Amino acid sequence: MKPYNVYGIGHALVDVEYHVDEAFLLQAGLPKGSMTLVDAQRQNHLVTTLTSPVVHRSSGGSASNTMVGLAQLGGQCFHSCKIADDELGHFFTADMRANGVDNAAHPCHTREGETGRCLVMITPDAERTMVTHLGVSETFSRENLSEHHLSWAEYLYIEGYLVSSPVTLEAATTAKKMAQSHGVKTALTFSDVSMIQYFREGIDKLVSGGLDLLFCNENEALRFTNTDQLDVAISRLKEIAKSFCLTLGPRGAVLFANGTRVDLPGMTVNAVDTNGAGDLFASGFLYGITHGYSLAQAGGLAIQLSAQLVTQYGARLQLGQANQIKMNFGGHP
Repeated sequence: MKPYNVYGIGHALVDVEYHVDEAFLLQAGLPKGSMTLVDAQRQNHLVTTLTSPVVHRSSGGSASNTMVGLAQLGGQCFHSCKIADDELGHFFTADMRANGVDNAAHPCHTREGETGRCLVMITPDAERTMVTHLGVSETFSRENLSEHHLSWAEYLYIEGYLVSSPVTLEAATTAKKMAQSHGVKTALTFSDVSMIQYFREGIDKLVSGGLDLLFCNENEALRFTNTDQLDVAISRLKEIAKSFCLTLGPRGAVLFANGTRVDLPGMTVNAVDTNGAGDLFASGFLYGITHGYSLAQAGGLAIQLSAQLVTQYGARLQLGQANQIKMNFGGHP
């Protein structure tokens, strides 16, 4: 058995959450439920217009959230990223390690640039709208990869947001080649429908040659496969990935692996914040398939974790919650 279940790569961000109403999003020109990339000036201006206090702050980024969830479940993982030598960067590194993730956060030791930050604005219906300034994370490159640690993992997990710049895209494609050369399975999450909409060429590069595992939600699947019919999308996803998880929000998920399709029902909960639900779903599923769970068992655990997450604020469960859900889960081996 390899030392790491998963080696993850992605943007190093600090998530800062606020409550807003839909009028605020409209006035700010922000599409509800989307992720918008902005420069530091635009993000700082938005902060000055926010009247609500900070609800929650944590180290973030799609892949880092997934690695934390995996570690909370008892999995072994390693995360590579890039931060600045500033307060947010120090907070990010300490928070990741406090959550049990082996982490190679490569600081930018000059005073130029800053650690990435994501403003997460939550409307009363629990939908999250994100405005992200990537900071020095935008320069995460192939030099920041650790082939040594990657070769020790069962899976490479790639965050789809890395397609948003040429340098980070090259790091992702290089990591995929490294993984394949070492017999490490490749997993990709689309992360957000905007990555497919605005960076389709980069997504296609990551998908080229196939994947062992793909994570996506319904909107991402339909957009990627250029259809409005879910069954058509599912059929086309089978052509690019040996297995995939297609999440349907409260309606559950469609799983596919080894020629078998499994449809799982969702859970009815009182959602207050959907931020990080897809990331934690990936945590649960990756934990399951690397710890002897069946396809349905891994998906069932992932759904229970995500359902709990959306009932509270923040992109992560509280310390001990994930493990408690795992212990109470009736479908584990």
